[in-house]
Amino acid sequence: MSLFTRLFGSKPADPREELRVLWLRVVALAREPAWYADCHVADTVSGRFDMICVVLSLVLLRMEARDLRTQSALVTELFVEDMEGQLREFGVNDVVVGKRMGGLMSALGGRLGAIRMALAADDLVELTGAVERNVTFADAGSPLGVAERLLALHRELTDLGDEALFAGRFGDAR
Repeated sequence: MSLFTRLFGSKPADPREELRVLWLRVVALAREPAWYADCHVADTVSGRFDMICVVLSLVLLRMEARDLRTQSALVTELFVEDMEGQLREFGVNDVVVGKRMGGLMSALGGRLGAIRMALAADDLVELTGAVERNVTFADAGSPLGVAERLLALHRELTDLGDEALFAGRFGDAR
């Protein structure tokens, strides 16, 4: 590639952009007021992060089931980009961001594993337990309510075509 092309040529398109609508839909679903008002998920940074992780976990599991590894990695990169930006907004300095991101990725991985196991068991009680262990609740929280909503979303995602998934056309039925 010539110097001229590098300086003035067009930049290749970011492949993540094709999945940004999906990522934004994950965030929108995680922010739905019903999680917080009806199920009493803690309306805190921790509670909202937990909901992003569990909704994203369902999407990643759907992608895993259809062998969409590249797209799954790209959506995960959008998660990392967004969380890193959030940390910086909270004033976390550059030296610490990497360590915190490692913790956030570990938290996502833990929630993904717990939800994967619970859904494989096809047991609402198992899913409720996973939710109880992995979601921060306010007083009178309802892990069962969250589990029921997640199970309904999982079933919807299972039946959804790839094009509709990538376009974020899911989660409106509740």
